Amino acid sequence: MGVALRNILGEYREEMELENLRGTVAVDAFNALYQFLTIIRQPDGTPLMDSEGRVTSHLSGIFFRNINFLEKGIRPAYIFDGAPPDLKTETVARRREVRDAAGERWKEAIARGDIGEAYKQARASARIDDAMIASSKRLLDLMGIPWMVAPSEGEAQAAFMARQGDVGAAASQDYDALLFGTPRLVRNLTVSGRRKVRGRSVTVRPERIDLSAVLAGLGLSRAEFIEVGILTGTDFNPGIRGIGAKTALKIVRAGKFQETVQEKAPDFDPGPVREFFLSPPVTEGYRLDWNKPDRDGIVAMLCEEYAFSEGRVDAALQKIGTKAGQKTLGDWF
Repeated sequence: MGVALRNILGEYREEMELENLRGTVAVDAFNALYQFLTIIRQPDGTPLMDSEGRVTSHLSGIFFRNINFLEKGIRPAYIFDGAPPDLKTETVARRREVRDAAGERWKEAIARGDIGEAYKQARASARIDDAMIASSKRLLDLMGIPWMVAPSEGEAQAAFMARQGDVGAAASQDYDALLFGTPRLVRNLTVSGRRKVRGRSVTVRPERIDLSAVLAGLGLSRAEFIEVGILTGTDFNPGIRGIGAKTALKIVRAGKFQETVQEKAPDFDPGPVREFFLSPPVTEGYRLDWNKPDRDGIVAMLCEEYAFSEGRVDAALQKIGTKAGQKTLGDWF
């Protein structure tokens, strides 16, 4: 879910075409996987599966979306979450309950033949398991795309890598990466294109947000920006009831953050949450090496193991030059 800052960030969200995002980007892997599992489904909400009943939606998303990235000169590196901090325990439990409840409503909708409701509830019930994570990492290896497991939050690690200048931006649907200090956040990277939104077809484009422009425009320091997030609610605290982003911004600008917390939530100590955003667990021990895709390995995995169409897989691979006489991966960058 992330932090609900959309209402104060509208003028800082710059829509871009995918072609204009050439360069390196650290992708919040779990965020991307949930997007693939949410979007790539049958009309009744059933995810793509092979003949053995194994979900393949995430593999389809990873393969075809990353082919598109590489073709357009975008070099993704995927950052998987490590162990969640204790501060996130309640959020994790709440999300599990929400997904479980949505899963039950999906079954009920299927039973009564309500396909529209079934699709809606199935999207809300999407979950990632260990097998999906393992197969995702395996496919990324075969595609020559680097990945790593963060010490804790993937967005925090992605933001650190962007601050170090090792990637050009952090990519996530959530705004948390801005609170973690990424100089640039790219949203909609893994979901751009024609999409069904609230029953109508719309074009979803990637958008870039520069943290420096946000802070200058809002008249905040990064620490104060984090306070706005804390009042609104983050993955690490529930926020103050009745306070949205616009109200939180007014409170922080007026210098009344601590006063408001003491009045509205006297038992809550914002210190640990603020400190986690300012100094999260990250590591400098990573390497970002992009290699030529292993065509035979990809075909063996996707086509022989998971029954993907070899024709479609080969056609996609040709876009980034995996056959003799065509461009090699290195020629694209």
